[in-house]
Amino acid sequence: MPTIYSFPPIVGNQAQILILGSMPGEASLAAQQYYAHPRNAFWPIMTQWLHIDPHASYEEKVTALQSSPVALWDVLKSCKRVGSLDSMIETGTQISNDFSSFFSIHRKITHVFFNGGTAEASFKRYVLPGSGLDLTFARLPSTSPANARSSFDDKCRVWHEMLRSAVKS
Repeated sequence: MPTIYSFPPIVGNQAQILILGSMPGEASLAAQQYYAHPRNAFWPIMTQWLHIDPHASYEEKVTALQSSPVALWDVLKSCKRVGSLDSMIETGTQISNDFSSFFSIHRKITHVFFNGGTAEASFKRYVLPGSGLDLTFARLPSTSPANARSSFDDKCRVWHEMLRSAVKS
């Protein structure tokens, strides 16, 4: 099974919130774009929040995100996985990204939001112990099409409420 690698963070100078996924899925890896699966709700949620055209190009979405208070990255730098499901990630192969360096550079970040349970669990297992991070953490409903427990409208409402709350604090 080959090792797969995540992407560099999308982050601008105004970042106050870091949204973390676990590891890009097959569609994202093939496209070399965050959340490239056509049924993933991440970009539809974010384009509403950023007030940009939902049909904007990936580059336009990235530029808008970089100009906003939101940064985007994945907890894992690399792992081995068959398919796209987080449940298929081989535990012993997981290597986290360098959050110590990231947070030392991006000091305005006060909130970390996890896009689903695997991102949260991986961060708590591989990054948080001994990190000394004094940030606000929260899990958001996963934007993955595999998360059918929440409707798009419910996901959108929760995401927007959390983002607004973090920006105001």
